[in-house]
Amino acid sequence: MQALIIGGAGFVGSYLAAHCMNNWHWKVAITKMDSESLELPGTDVYNLNLLDPTQIREILNTVHPDYIFHLAAQSSVALSWKKPGLTIDVNIKGSVNLLDAIRELDYKPRTLLIGSGEEYGHIRPGETPINEDNTPRPGNIYAATKTCQNMIAKIYADAYQMDNIMVRAFNHIGPNQAPMFVVADFCKQAAEIEKGLREPVIRVGNLSAMRDFTDVRDVVRAYALLVQKGQAGETYNIGSGHAIAIREILDQICAMTDHDIHVEVDPERLRPVDIPIIEADTRKLHAATGWQPEIPLSQTLKETLDYWRAKL
Repeated sequence: MQALIIGGAGFVGSYLAAHCMNNWHWKVAITKMDSESLELPGTDVYNLNLLDPTQIREILNTVHPDYIFHLAAQSSVALSWKKPGLTIDVNIKGSVNLLDAIRELDYKPRTLLIGSGEEYGHIRPGETPINEDNTPRPGNIYAATKTCQNMIAKIYADAYQMDNIMVRAFNHIGPNQAPMFVVADFCKQAAEIEKGLREPVIRVGNLSAMRDFTDVRDVVRAYALLVQKGQAGETYNIGSGHAIAIREILDQICAMTDHDIHVEVDPERLRPVDIPIIEADTRKLHAATGWQPEIPLSQTLKETLDYWRAKL
């Protein structure tokens, strides 16, 4: 089988490529932006601008993929508030360009489009853990663009009989994640304190928000199962099924260091709107694939902290 990972130079792409090659023995091609560097032995790497339909068609015709994983996105909630136009261009226009190019092929690859648990947005009391039938009420620009991607992919699946499967991935974490995301940010700050690179203060945003965290290696395992076993036109949640307060994440990280660390709220890290709790109901995913998370949160936090200790 030939897999194509669109947007494979980010955090998830390298994990997904390794999983597809090592566990499924698929051939893997990856796209990246011109400005990105990527070296993954055993893969074919192509530069791609998702806003250029001609480039997309050329890569699809060259690779001839059986499975397509659409990872490419502007995936930072914080950045989406600052650059809404960029977020809309990449996450909506780029996705439509990809779907149109796939629709023009003379065969039907199976395409997994990656969305987010953020799509559910303003979750009401009694709605958690939240299932796929819950009405999305996106509370930020990033979530709105991912909701739009999901709706368009569903329409294309129904109207053009395309093999589109959509996922809503909740917070996924692990070594090598960029520090614009909360767990990597806390671990990087803690490692900098240990090495004397900063004062013993971790700067934080909203610690009361509760999120559903899953190790990235468990998440890519779910992606590979769903692209094979998921039903076209359907959406699947991917998460641990257990929400935890950001404060508890911070406490666990601080407990892994011998330093006396103080905590300060940084107004720059507070979002204009923040959703109190996001927690996944993953029964639909389990029924379709048998998937369940295997890597405990404590292990992921330790390995992420160790990653930053080694990197700095």
